[in-house]
Amino acid sequence: MGVTYQDYYETLGVGRNATEKEIKTAYRKLARKWHPDLHAGKDKEAAEEKFKQINEAYEVLSDPEKRAKYDRLGANWQAGQDFRPPPDINGFEFHTATGAGPGGFSDFFETLFGGAGPFVRTGRTARRGPLRGRDVESELELTLQEAYHGGEKTLQLTTREACPACGGAGFENDTFCSRCGGTGEVNGVKTLAVKIPPGVHDGSRIRLKGQGGEGLNGGERGDLYLKIHLRPDPVFTVQGDDLETEIILRPEQAVLGDRVTVFTLDGPVNMKVPAGARAGRRLRLRGKGWPRKGGRGDQYVRIKIDIPASLTAAEEQLYRQLAALRKEV
Repeated sequence: MGVTYQDYYETLGVGRNATEKEIKTAYRKLARKWHPDLHAGKDKEAAEEKFKQINEAYEVLSDPEKRAKYDRLGANWQAGQDFRPPPDINGFEFHTATGAGPGGFSDFFETLFGGAGPFVRTGRTARRGPLRGRDVESELELTLQEAYHGGEKTLQLTTREACPACGGAGFENDTFCSRCGGTGEVNGVKTLAVKIPPGVHDGSRIRLKGQGGEGLNGGERGDLYLKIHLRPDPVFTVQGDDLETEIILRPEQAVLGDRVTVFTLDGPVNMKVPAGARAGRRLRLRGKGWPRKGGRGDQYVRIKIDIPASLTAAEEQLYRQLAALRKEV
């Protein structure tokens, strides 16, 4: 009787050309999602089965020798298909399945690899010396004022640390570590004081050396990259190195011109509005924009004209006189 074919690439949700990093990333994501400790009741039983499938797929695809042997079967097999060892693969040794193998592996796994479970293969835990921790990226949200002036900001981040039970190996007592689910990592919390350089842009990154993932076997920690995200500001809009804001004028100010107070990131300034300023026109404040190499951008002030909601009798009379004069022109 044949056994059920396992599509390990489909199980991890990766392509057949996936890199080692892509396979590891996919495995860790799925292992965290389906870890039995995160489920209860009937969901827990389903999660345990899914977790076994994920571990089995990773056991094969993370090992170059096992993956190469598995790939020799070709890409035409379908998950769940009845599998019988092809008779025409030269040099391919198949085994007799005796039931779920070590670690709960399937008959299909035993057919290909015999009883070789994770504890038989020493390469995963012993083949490497010190390993540098992975780099981590997180987002840092700042107000426009914080980004402009810079300074120090205290953050509390959820991190992934090397599992203390298995030392980050993912295995313990000849099977996948129950504490981390074979991922080699557990959640942790870290508080950091971050120095914000003045004038950081939205989308730029701040590197914190040695604050990333923990290294293995004495390896150094990776780095933490904080991607800057600027909150929308009620007054200013950032456009590259320039800023834009609005000023509201009364009709007589727009017609006759005036001097008005305009807010900048350095505080209020006095700006001259020329006579005949139309709605939508932009006036420039040179050098009042965002910091850039060798100087600063500009700030543009867009004009809006406010029509009074109510008029006194004298004001209404003046507007009527103005309207009469305009008809005579």
